[in-house]
Amino acid sequence: MSGKNIDKILVTIFQRSFRSITDEMSISLTKTTRSPILCEAKDFVTGLYDSKGQMLEQTENLPILSFSLGPVCKEIIKTFGSEIYPGDVIIHNDVFSLGNQNNDVAIFKPIFLGDALIGWSAAKGHQADIGGAVQGGYNPNATEVWQEALRIPAVKLYERGKLRKDVWNLIFANIRLRIVDEDIKAQIGACTLGERRFQVLVEKYGIDCYEAHKVELFASTEKMMRNEIKGIPNGTYYGNSMVYYDGKHPGSKFPIRVKITVKDKDVEFDFSRSSKQTNGFVNGTYTSTCSAITLTFLQMVDHRIPHNEGMLKPLKYIVPEGTILNASYPKATTFGNHLCPQIADSIFKALAKAIPDRVCAGWNHLLCSLFTGIHPRTGRKYVDICFLGMKGGSGAIKGNDGYDHIGMIDASGGVLDQDYEMYEQQTPHLILKHEYLCDSAGAGKWRGGLGTETLIRMGADNTKMVVFGDGDVVPSYGINGGKNGILNFIRLKYPGGKKLTPMSKDIVDDIPAGTIYHQVAGGGGGYGKPKERDRKNVMEDVKNGFVSVKKAKVEYKIIEKLNNRTLEY
Repeated sequence: MSGKNIDKILVTIFQRSFRSITDEMSISLTKTTRSPILCEAKDFVTGLYDSKGQMLEQTENLPILSFSLGPVCKEIIKTFGSEIYPGDVIIHNDVFSLGNQNNDVAIFKPIFLGDALIGWSAAKGHQADIGGAVQGGYNPNATEVWQEALRIPAVKLYERGKLRKDVWNLIFANIRLRIVDEDIKAQIGACTLGERRFQVLVEKYGIDCYEAHKVELFASTEKMMRNEIKGIPNGTYYGNSMVYYDGKHPGSKFPIRVKITVKDKDVEFDFSRSSKQTNGFVNGTYTSTCSAITLTFLQMVDHRIPHNEGMLKPLKYIVPEGTILNASYPKATTFGNHLCPQIADSIFKALAKAIPDRVCAGWNHLLCSLFTGIHPRTGRKYVDICFLGMKGGSGAIKGNDGYDHIGMIDASGGVLDQDYEMYEQQTPHLILKHEYLCDSAGAGKWRGGLGTETLIRMGADNTKMVVFGDGDVVPSYGINGGKNGILNFIRLKYPGGKKLTPMSKDIVDDIPAGTIYHQVAGGGGGYGKPKERDRKNVMEDVKNGFVSVKKAKVEYKIIEKLNNRTLEY
């Protein structure tokens, strides 16, 4: 089909159809997975790719997974070559063959129409366990990949529609929780659904029509992205941030440095001057870093740009191997996804002068805990990432306050809260308190999003807690006169009165029943001078308990008579 025969409306129909398919795959996965990490928090992505592994569309429930499937799809095509058949199902998690994190396990299914390979459906989700030394996959003591997880380079679970029982048994014999088997089956089901829907779509219009309109879709999407980049003044911009503590060396610091070069309609992100890789598990992978760059930049451009290969063409990533953002084999890298906040901070700071109306103040950084143990009522092992407690506020932007309790920037609101009743059913623990925290957000003309305070009573002896994250040394930052948020913390109070504050990368064993878990997730930074904030908004925040009377007077310079929770003006 020649260019003159391209139907612009049909291009849109294909784009919307691709999106509809990945959305339906996402709904299927939500309804069929067992782990709360997937069915409640929705820590997964679904996608469609063409026969060469180029992105057609994705539904990124978790934005950090925005770049995580395409590179692996191309790696699979390279690995298997001509040995790709209808009915194949391929599993992959290996960070040293373009995976992003060990626990994020991907399923790929080739899509054929007759004898022709026309595309791929894929689903990647965070698994409750993936082997390694510590149940749940996060091991702050790790220095190499084998201490973190079972490595799964691309391997077929099914070949020509037939289950390879030997491969299945080998993989799942090295994973502690049977729930993972079921979640992988759900991912296979979602990919099969995507396969069927895509086959019907291409069969309806024909392969030649699909191919021609796909090329046009990529071209029009690329044009949209280049037009957005054109709005950024040409120049070279520098930004930096800091990672604190690698899990091995208290007080250690690791700078993240970016040089952003904007030239006409192209943009290059160069992280060459960032810290060298660590000897702990606080390292990233090339894929996790490029995902972080992508999702950060997408927050500064038109949200209507479709998510396909054309979107990526104007973006260039330079992330040298051997740096903290692209660790060399066989370094530990599980923390890599959670370097996204520091990557985002450096990009926002770099572009603050070029496009001040589009950059955010600092978001609260992730500080997370993962509980494992035996549920006393069921006798079964459980793993829970405490999504409730880790979600702080986002940074403010010109014209808008930050989002309250949205979560870390790598989730950008994608990770949902756990349902309280389901949490207490699936774990032995009891939620005592979970609410917005007054004065947690940075003041500003537009204030940061509020953070939260969480109290949980541990309900089982011998509970293990793995802590990983940041934000306990330096809080989220304000910009253009805005104020900082507050620091994160996690504290334990044991039944006998003993208190413990774990490190930001730590393992705490043998926590007894009755221990009180106390967590504060800070708010986001403010934008603009607080005294310029609309007085009615300040008073409404005081009335709602978001801002204290003291802060209203000291930082916002409100001089009206104010009583706690009562306003007279």
